[in-house]
Amino acid sequence: MSGSYNVGDLVAEFLSLCGVTTAFGIVSVHNIPMLDGIGRRNAIRFVMTRGELGASHMADGYARATDSLGVMVTSTGPGSANAVAGLVEAQFAGAPVLHITGQTPTKFVDRATGSVHDVKDQIGTMAAAGKAAFRVRSAGQALGTLMKAASLALTAPRGPVTVEVPIDIQRTAIERPALFDRFSLPVAGAIAPAAADLDELAERVAKAKRPMLWLGNGAKGARAGALALLDLGFGAVSSWNGRGTVPEDHAMTIAGLNGNGAPAVQAFYDQCDLMLVVGSRMRAHETSEFSVRLPKNLIQVDIDPEANGRTYPSAWFMVGDAGPTLAGLAARLKGRLAVEAGYADGFKAMKAAAQAAFRATLGPYATFSEQLRAVMPRDAIWVRDVTLNNSTWGNRLFPVFDPRSNIYPVGAGIGVGLHLGIGAALGAGGRKTVMMSGDGGFFLNMTELWTAAQERPDIVMIVMNDGGYGVIKHIQDSVYGGRRFYGDLLTPDLQQLAALAGIPSFKVSEGEKFGATVGQALAVSGPTLVEVDMTAIGAFPPYAPYDKKQ
Repeated sequence: MSGSYNVGDLVAEFLSLCGVTTAFGIVSVHNIPMLDGIGRRNAIRFVMTRGELGASHMADGYARATDSLGVMVTSTGPGSANAVAGLVEAQFAGAPVLHITGQTPTKFVDRATGSVHDVKDQIGTMAAAGKAAFRVRSAGQALGTLMKAASLALTAPRGPVTVEVPIDIQRTAIERPALFDRFSLPVAGAIAPAAADLDELAERVAKAKRPMLWLGNGAKGARAGALALLDLGFGAVSSWNGRGTVPEDHAMTIAGLNGNGAPAVQAFYDQCDLMLVVGSRMRAHETSEFSVRLPKNLIQVDIDPEANGRTYPSAWFMVGDAGPTLAGLAARLKGRLAVEAGYADGFKAMKAAAQAAFRATLGPYATFSEQLRAVMPRDAIWVRDVTLNNSTWGNRLFPVFDPRSNIYPVGAGIGVGLHLGIGAALGAGGRKTVMMSGDGGFFLNMTELWTAAQERPDIVMIVMNDGGYGVIKHIQDSVYGGRRFYGDLLTPDLQQLAALAGIPSFKVSEGEKFGATVGQALAVSGPTLVEVDMTAIGAFPPYAPYDKKQ
């Protein structure tokens, strides 16, 4: 068998031909033929994670940082189940992840025979967690199924797709596909907007005097068109997952400070006569359950027709890819859009006031965003976990300059920052990666610290250590009469933990030394850890909506 070409080899060669150079996962009884094919070809770096959960989030982080296919390989049953949380997050984020899992032999599939790793309706579980799931039902169908799955993952709206390959099919000897000699993965291109729709859009937008542009995840490839609209006089704001589409040092964007907890921004929206929303779900998480008031004249552009009316009502909706739509709109508006005199100055004044007001709510952490930005390279990847510092200045004040540099848990699941950061760093291509987590999130999945120790990604891991779940305590103070149950954690000493992993570490006990200490860590090649002692620096103030008793 060792000299023959089998379906496991086909999987390995297929991934290489798709341009995959890195994959994540764990070897197991039901995926050995595929990983044997990857190992013998030696064309793909296979990152051995400590758990399938870590593999799934690393593949997601890699996909976002590289804007390409992220791949993970798991075993079947419990192994694939462990990857579900990563599929869910990749679906939230619109990340193109290909999950390849094994399956029990075809004669036992779906028969509840009690085979090793045999679970009820694995493919249904995977389909519910991601964009789609497919099963390879014969050796002859393997290539077609893989091509369909990878193409679907990369087709907007992007998302994670699972392929099951039963172990007996993986072992089946086949002829190498002749298609591999002229291989090209078919991926659907941008949906060009109809000319009539663009004309109607331009007609509506041309009447605006105080226009705003809201950029979401679906607009990440539309930088040129977005900048052209800003040149015509638009102001811009981003969903947190759409950040970096416009470089956030541009004077006419308020980036992720999009209204929730920012009264000055909210008041400015009240004065706008148009908001053009492009590629965004307008999520309840960012709009405080839709309590942020947006202009009534809200026009929405999205590649997904189901976005129409899903959250905020639209005065007009059109289907189209963000790139050609914004470019076509900007071309039609040139010489027609007459923005009110003083609008740009008012926008800039609002931006400065809103940022200053928000910064003033951060207590001893008010300067952390500026300190970190001053020492981070402009092209560094900014990865975060759900933690107090990210939910405030990390999402809303810290400027990012490229959408591939903006990686965080869109689904708001705690504990995945380390995984996303390792995956992003392994795809960074020479860029630095900085990951910020809270202690609660870091310790939830700290086993992957040993993946970082083994693979040596160039990542600085910042752990904001306040000895527990800080945001939960704020919620308990605000809503539950200050009854702080189950929020304090007994955890290992971070400095000793880093030493055990052979990773250089630093500690910050004074707020004004935060940036300089991270700068020291950035000067080191490979993984480093920076612990921020929040107990020494001071308590993190509650932020909206948890800054008021309810």
